[in-house]
Amino acid sequence: MRIEDLRSETNGDRVRVAAIVIWEDCERATQEVFYETSQDFAADLTCDPHAFLIGAILPAIGRGERRIAIDAPICPELRTGVLTALEWLREWSLLGRSISIESRAEARYPYVLQPRAASFLSGGVDSLAILRANRLDFPLDHPGAFKDCLFVHGFDIGGLDDTGLELAAYAMALSAASNVAQDAGATLIPVHTNIRHLYDDVHFWIYQFHGAALASVAHAFSRRLTAVSIASGFRISNLVKAATHPLIEPNYGSANLRIRHEGILYSRLDRVRLLSDWQAALDNLRVCTKNPPGKLNCGMCEKCLRTMLELLALGSLERTTAFPYRDVSPEMLANIHLSEPYQDVWYADLIPPLTAQGRLDLVKAIQEKRDAFRKRLAWKEERDWKGVVKRFDRRWLDGALRKTYKTIRNNLLPSTTSRH
Repeated sequence: MRIEDLRSETNGDRVRVAAIVIWEDCERATQEVFYETSQDFAADLTCDPHAFLIGAILPAIGRGERRIAIDAPICPELRTGVLTALEWLREWSLLGRSISIESRAEARYPYVLQPRAASFLSGGVDSLAILRANRLDFPLDHPGAFKDCLFVHGFDIGGLDDTGLELAAYAMALSAASNVAQDAGATLIPVHTNIRHLYDDVHFWIYQFHGAALASVAHAFSRRLTAVSIASGFRISNLVKAATHPLIEPNYGSANLRIRHEGILYSRLDRVRLLSDWQAALDNLRVCTKNPPGKLNCGMCEKCLRTMLELLALGSLERTTAFPYRDVSPEMLANIHLSEPYQDVWYADLIPPLTAQGRLDLVKAIQEKRDAFRKRLAWKEERDWKGVVKRFDRRWLDGALRKTYKTIRNNLLPSTTSRH
């Protein structure tokens, strides 16, 4: 892959930095990638080659490119960090190959800036929680206090199937984020990018690309910012090896811009608790990824229902206008199916406070979901008695038991079917 023609330009009422991505080892058309913001922040958006390198390197690897070449100076600290992040992802078996980085040889010296910290603000629990914690822990004149929040179109809103409805969803979400930022005394910076379109696959986004894409946006504002924080989705005790992780994202920083991964001290319920006495957050919370027309949250998907349960457990659901319901019934949880161990932890944390409130109907429904998940997990990981038999059969009998079972089942199936 070659990254060429780095440039700055005006695009209507927005300013843009852009580059051309030329694929060399896969059959894909040349693509333009960009970062845009409003004219209010024209002086802060910079055509930083770091943004394009970090934003493109994971898609390049994912699509089989053997190198990534950019005719621009790259900070040696960032170069080493990127290679370290890639090595972590390979160690976790999330990447299967390496890539060479070719850039201009001369040194890249940092800008001389006064410290200015920012965070990404999606409107979800995690990003709101680190903003709230920052305001509670840091005086406003502290270098680590968030002065700005970055709100991005092109990630959870604005994928390849961008439609008028998604643009409407973005406008509503931007308005909600603006309310929160204003209440927190931070400046909201709207950003538009298509960097995710280089490899817009959900699994790739979650496990390989997400953290790098966020860091790439931060570098596009390296003329304004010296540190940008990304909210963790997990506590230290249940960290998931994925694209956004405290061992990954800090490696995407440079000598003049630090990337931080924050929030790992808090459980999911702790984060909601941080927001429970912040009315601006309660009224503008956006956790739903379905982008329902005219609503911040649909109120029926797993993320909505889990957040509503958390708010209910903390006595705050009745005080939020962000969701269409003020209570949760066991029937509303019927279609929830846990699929990951960290979800089991999140729902387990709900049981004590809901029990204390006398909501045993919800406790029973949650426990049934957890039991079903653990049974599926035991089967998948072969931790039950059937797993013992399967492992014995594979190791000592070369699968003879499984073959016999399949033969008997296939012979019995027609006669069994005929009785119904």
